[in-house]
Amino acid sequence: MRQSATATAAKAEEFHDDIIYPASIPFLVVHLAAFAAIWTGVTVGAVLLCIGLYAIRMIIVTAAYHRYFSHRSFRTSRVGQFVLAFLAQTSLQRGVIWWAAIHRHHHKHSDTELDVHSPVHRSFLYSHVGWIFSNRDDTPDYSTVQDLTAFPELRFLERFHHLPWVVVALIVFALGGWMALVVGWVWSTILLYHGSFSINSLAHVHGKQRYVTGDDSRNNWWLAILTMGEGWHNNHHAYQSSTRQGFRWYEWDPTYYTLKALSWLGVVWDLRAPPEEVVNNERRLGRRVVEQLAHQLAEQFPVDRIAAQLRAAWDQVPDLEEIRRDLSARAGGAMARAGEARASLTEGARLRAGEARQYLAERLDSVQLPHLPSREEIRQRVRRSFTQVPDVSVDDVAERARQILIEDVSSRLLDAPELKPAT
Repeated sequence: MRQSATATAAKAEEFHDDIIYPASIPFLVVHLAAFAAIWTGVTVGAVLLCIGLYAIRMIIVTAAYHRYFSHRSFRTSRVGQFVLAFLAQTSLQRGVIWWAAIHRHHHKHSDTELDVHSPVHRSFLYSHVGWIFSNRDDTPDYSTVQDLTAFPELRFLERFHHLPWVVVALIVFALGGWMALVVGWVWSTILLYHGSFSINSLAHVHGKQRYVTGDDSRNNWWLAILTMGEGWHNNHHAYQSSTRQGFRWYEWDPTYYTLKALSWLGVVWDLRAPPEEVVNNERRLGRRVVEQLAHQLAEQFPVDRIAAQLRAAWDQVPDLEEIRRDLSARAGGAMARAGEARASLTEGARLRAGEARQYLAERLDSVQLPHLPSREEIRQRVRRSFTQVPDVSVDDVAERARQILIEDVSSRLLDAPELKPAT
């Protein structure tokens, strides 16, 4: 369970994506079993059973798999934890340890190329169900869930993750026969699959963004209805540890209502809520989000054209000769240090280039040059491009974007013959 990310990646490389792995077989079998309704028939009672099992288990999936085991957004007893895990696994969505590991990885790399099921970098079909059939993307890093693997009863359920759903399926069959099993349990399980997976494939594409989270998470009211409150996905990414995902009173979140009722009974407690400054979009953005937005903003500027315009205007800059002399002196110092350390010529060149780039970036930042966007121009670009950025973070994003832009321009300028330091 506690294998490292490197070991997990190495293991995944031993397989091929065109193989259907055993964990995917139940998913396929359940879909095929749905056609058995042709022989069992369908009644209103069976359909109502299907709807009931879907609604109850969807709340359990969102409350247990997601809000408790993945994000620890509330607390319960050890017995309550086991019950939550058992009930969640009646959904046939693997063990809670696997589920939480996959989901924590998603949040760590949300909508990047490392995201297991991002529709931004993968197709809709792959982000919805395709990743299940890939051993590379279906094998999580269990080192991120050591808080869960510490419990032997959870490890037991992880090992025998089919046990809970088999028990429920047998109970349904015993009470209602084949029709109840096929229409009530099988159909509701399929709906549960695609309701859960719609958050992966749709909640990062369709809807509105109230908060800047550095990814494409969105709020979607009709997904919230289908998934018992999970559709407020942008809210969730803005404050992941909140038990309530519908931050506003009018945002439908029956999973939270259920947990709130259970808290009155003492079954769960310490339901975490988002701070007012988060709800009102007044909290300063974290460093990771600022970095992401700054890079996105810097990419909007034509770096090559700015560098070319600056090269053409170098004769208008009074201190150009000083910049050249300093670049040469710094390059010589870097080569000398590389020699003292007995480093290779390649290492000396790397040190020289790095110091020259840093020095040039500092000089460009301190002097007024034509064609280089001012701080105010970049600040205005932040407000136009990212309208939901809190006022307290506009300067943070603008300043970092300007640093990145200047660094990129400096790299281009150092390639100009007139600025190459003497050797």
